[in-house]
Amino acid sequence: MAFWVKLSTGIDRINQWFGSLAAILILLSCVVSAANALLRYSLDISNNWPLELQWYLFAAAVMLGASYTLKRNEHVRVDLIYGQLSERGRIWVDLLGLIFFLMPACLLFAWLSWKTLFYPSWLITEQSQNSGGLARYPIKFIVPFGFWMLSLQGLSEMIKRIGMLKGKYLLPADDLTYEKPWQ
Repeated sequence: MAFWVKLSTGIDRINQWFGSLAAILILLSCVVSAANALLRYSLDISNNWPLELQWYLFAAAVMLGASYTLKRNEHVRVDLIYGQLSERGRIWVDLLGLIFFLMPACLLFAWLSWKTLFYPSWLITEQSQNSGGLARYPIKFIVPFGFWMLSLQGLSEMIKRIGMLKGKYLLPADDLTYEKPWQ
């Protein structure tokens, strides 16, 4: 189990870093948006690349932040039964959800987005069709990469849940806390 715990810890550390990067990307997206609006409306200076950069930054933040969100156990759930279960029951629901839903979907989306979105774009070094626009293939790489990182975090979460069921892995209290919706 020591190997698996080290693997899980390493994945968590990487996704912690990507979560911090996602926060910075959101800030940069806001700065680019504000600067673009300021230049456009006050000085009548306009270009397409700041608009594209803004949504590139935001898209990267979303794709890189998803694995961090899973690591923090802050993803969206459909709370029909989950909130009524014991801690062990929630661990089982999490584990089965990771195995049968998250992992197959993430691996499929990573593969399909590599095959049909990024790779063809990279082969032709796709550029924006807008005047002054940015290269498209770098942001298209973020999609399969984000799904790959989410699947790695899913693996880390599976390792933790299996370890918890065996009584050999303890998480910090905030890693598995569940807050019921306020409705």
